[in-house]
Amino acid sequence: MIFEPFRIKMVEPIRLTTREERERLLGEAGGNVFLLRAEDCLIDLLTDSGTSAMSQDQWAAMMQGDESYAGAKSFFRFEAAVKEIFGFAHVIPTHQGRASERILFSTVARPGHRIPSNTHFDTTRANIEVTGAEAVDLVIPEGREPATIHPFKGNMDTAALERFIAETGRGNVPLIMLTVTNNSGGGQPVSMACVREVSRIARANTIPFYIDACRFAENSYFVQQREPGYANRPVREIAREMFALADGCTMSAKKDAFANIGGFIGTNDDDLARRLKDLLILSEGYPTYGGLAGRDLDAIAVGLREVVDEDYLRYRIGSTKAFGDRLIEAGIPIVEPTGGHAVYLDAKAFLPHIPPAHFPGQALACALYVEGGVRGVEIGSVMFGRKDPRTGREIPAAMELVRLALPRRVYTRSHLDYVADSIVAVFRRREGVRGLRITYEAPFLRHFTARFAEL
Repeated sequence: MIFEPFRIKMVEPIRLTTREERERLLGEAGGNVFLLRAEDCLIDLLTDSGTSAMSQDQWAAMMQGDESYAGAKSFFRFEAAVKEIFGFAHVIPTHQGRASERILFSTVARPGHRIPSNTHFDTTRANIEVTGAEAVDLVIPEGREPATIHPFKGNMDTAALERFIAETGRGNVPLIMLTVTNNSGGGQPVSMACVREVSRIARANTIPFYIDACRFAENSYFVQQREPGYANRPVREIAREMFALADGCTMSAKKDAFANIGGFIGTNDDDLARRLKDLLILSEGYPTYGGLAGRDLDAIAVGLREVVDEDYLRYRIGSTKAFGDRLIEAGIPIVEPTGGHAVYLDAKAFLPHIPPAHFPGQALACALYVEGGVRGVEIGSVMFGRKDPRTGREIPAAMELVRLALPRRVYTRSHLDYVADSIVAVFRRREGVRGLRITYEAPFLRHFTARFAEL
């Protein structure tokens, strides 16, 4: 039996809307759920980033926040918590994960460089490409097949990585990234064996190896549950072993640190740390606050220690699986097995009558909002599609997904039962869902602000 290992002492009301209201609101938002007001969403599964419920200990820690500009006590408490789990020599706070990415890639990447990962997420890819470098995805083949069962579908294809380095030339590969868990590929975990092999390849080629650590605790729990030799190892130890294989990391503390804002860069490279701090000062702030209030640093310090609690992780992963199992039983196509932070609907299989050029994931996200007021996010050809520079035609993404990200410690099982019922209702009337065309798009990260019209 899975139940929430916490009690609720404060509640936030949900404003109930009608189907007619939601149709009007979605039309005003140009068919883009990002442009809806949060108060108009009954169940908001747009993201698990910054949407967690903080604990009593985190709220108490915020009262200790030292808002001194330089050398605040809050920073040293934050630094100690990060080093305790991650072990890197230098800890550089930032206001969130994409700031960590921007500072890191602005420092190490330039035109002609190519940076491999299992799968780069949207902001990571954008922050690489804005430097003129190329972001390359090398996930294993099973990671591109929603219905294929594999315990570690987030793994990087290490044979492909070795070929990539040989073809690119190691001088044109400033670093290797590995995202744990693999968000773009269904929240799928990466095995310790894969991390170890990527580390070996990186060191053999004298290429720095960095981990995108947003969901490190969830990944470590999957290793404990699925990988031989780790069943009796504490999650905290597994995480420490994983990061010992890397040269550094980027982290959005808005995920597995339960924080509403914040992030950091960890590195063992003294010279790189100096250059990162120089750039940090230009845009984020002094290196002992990095764009964060002292109270936020204290909340992150507590959250990092709470997230490796195994009772919490058992509930977190178990409740996500129970939600996915409910959909599978109803015949809903999803990415299997379920990942850690979200359930991903396979929009290509859900809406086979809508071709990728007409954005089935976006159409499904819109239909789900109209049906039940549930906000998810498209992870498909809107987010990751590209235009052919010669013809202007859309090049579709590898998969057409809708992510239903579960904020940590926010929704109960009855909320997720309601979401499942809404998905089943859309599925029963799926033939009536129509494709979309884009009427406006930005040059970068178009999914945040694009507008659509029904075909």
